[in-house]
Amino acid sequence: MPRMSIPRVLLTVAAAGALVAGTVAVASAGEANKEPPTVTASDVMPYLHMLQQIADRNGGNRADGTPGYRQSVEAVKQVLDANGFHTRVQGVNLIADWPGGDEKRTLMVGAHLDGVPEGPGINDNGSGSAVVLATAVAVARSHLKPKRHLRFAWWGAEEKGLVGSKAYLDRLSPVQIKHIAAYLNVDMAGINDAGSYMVIDFEDGTAQPIYDYLKTQNRNTIDIPAGGSDGQSFRDRGIPVSGFNTGLDDCYHRACDRVENIKPDVETLSANTMIHAVWGLA
Repeated sequence: MPRMSIPRVLLTVAAAGALVAGTVAVASAGEANKEPPTVTASDVMPYLHMLQQIADRNGGNRADGTPGYRQSVEAVKQVLDANGFHTRVQGVNLIADWPGGDEKRTLMVGAHLDGVPEGPGINDNGSGSAVVLATAVAVARSHLKPKRHLRFAWWGAEEKGLVGSKAYLDRLSPVQIKHIAAYLNVDMAGINDAGSYMVIDFEDGTAQPIYDYLKTQNRNTIDIPAGGSDGQSFRDRGIPVSGFNTGLDDCYHRACDRVENIKPDVETLSANTMIHAVWGLA
């Protein structure tokens, strides 16, 4: 998340072979289409360790335009390709489509994958990237057949001003824009010292599955605007937007934003929240 766009009020309040294979434990395909699966820390945290290892091999960061960022894109793409997604690298972005569903009512789910030069960017935003990846793998392992088409995105250059998500939308025609029924964004999902989830809500119903699941987990929520991350790019085009974050921490945009900075229980709850939101909206 870019530093300049975050309101100060929020300051208080994701072995390569195993990853590619996918390890999300779900019910049978028929059952899973009715009820969303539940993932555990062992399903989500390996993605964050993967991103940390990439940063460690590349000067300690995964910033846009660096080998660390390009390797992050390739690593996520390998997981998606192995799980049956149709993937494409589009500029700085990675886009993955799950086959099937009505493309005139597409549900998009995204997170920015780039970090900053100051550190590996594991909470900001490896955590959101891992949540989206765990959700995509859960869809694949469940053999989900949604009514809406599902498209997942990992944005580049968010830290430079939402560059990747804006560029993606700039490529679309007005008709293609209208075919995006809703967009869900997740940014900084692995630390929750304040105890509340901050939910993007424009009172259009898109956020309801997020509220519903967090209520079952006895978590408080605070409504926030879309500004501050890639959800704003979609909101600016008139697309319904929701999503969530869990707040900033002392390692924000610093070298200490490592995998050790993540709280596995929070990251896991965030993944299950997004999975329930996708099942509820798709």
